[in-house]
Amino acid sequence: MVPLPYRISRRRALQGSAALLLVFGVLVWWLMSMRPSSPSGSIIFSTGVKNGVYQRYGVLLKEDLARGMPNVSIRLRTSEGSQENITRVATGDADFTVATADAVAKYIQDGRPGADRLRGCARLYDDYVQLITPKTSGIRSTADLKGKRVGVGQERSGVRLIADRILTAAGIDPQTGITPVPAGIDTVPGLLERDELDAFFWSGGLPTEAIRQLSERFAVRLVPLDAALITALHSSDETALRYYRSAEMPADAYPAAQEGTAVPTFAVANLLITTDETGAALTEGFTRRVIDSRDGIGKQVHPAQLVDLRTAIYTDPLPLHEGAKHYYRSVKP
Repeated sequence: MVPLPYRISRRRALQGSAALLLVFGVLVWWLMSMRPSSPSGSIIFSTGVKNGVYQRYGVLLKEDLARGMPNVSIRLRTSEGSQENITRVATGDADFTVATADAVAKYIQDGRPGADRLRGCARLYDDYVQLITPKTSGIRSTADLKGKRVGVGQERSGVRLIADRILTAAGIDPQTGITPVPAGIDTVPGLLERDELDAFFWSGGLPTEAIRQLSERFAVRLVPLDAALITALHSSDETALRYYRSAEMPADAYPAAQEGTAVPTFAVANLLITTDETGAALTEGFTRRVIDSRDGIGKQVHPAQLVDLRTAIYTDPLPLHEGAKHYYRSVKP
């Protein structure tokens, strides 16, 4: 027979082990409950016109998000550009999109539906305003566009917004001073080649593939947009115009067209946007993937390389979404 003291000690040891296992189990459960769950669900990402930077960026981003957020189903929707993208997100027809800061500011300034719900996730890359004309053309400045056939972008695009403002600043009525052609980057290169246009406006990251390809098969010129235009734009009472700044297209943006010469223009920031109704975990995860995918996507869409963690947090005129704030805090040095 086992001595009584031994049996008591063994019972106490077993009870102690059981208690430790219980405490350990509770601790593991508590720690697991504190970990952020992987985002799940279905989202719509509004991109842009076919062959544009937004659309190409969206396709590659979807592939990266599928790897980094496997429980989230992502559907892409093409659009006419910034103005349509903002409307979709603000009214609940899309969950995330990219749009220019000036277009966002105008949407807010005009008090459009859902404007107060809009939130920023990241400042991405800059769009450069580009005015393209055949090399043999006599168009050397915006003033020379008077009476010409000009591609001004689709109605709900950011290009249309910018083109109308530039023409106005140059003293040309956007409706009557030119023959406006409401076409996007998917069609304007062909129209220019077929002599159905005299020039066209585009606003996008550098280089925009459709323009690069055009410049390599058809002789074109980039018309300078000088500082006087910026001054005229900034003199307006419209607050959205303060988001334009003087810039230069580097000489190697479109080598075939620029022949080693930088071209003065102006630029405007692109923002990744959503609304305050998008969940914090989903927004944090989405923002993280956008920043982390910079180098991979940038190999195919050059502007993506310019996403900078140090400036991504500045999403003026929109406040940062709480989920995006969580992300930036988590990577703060």
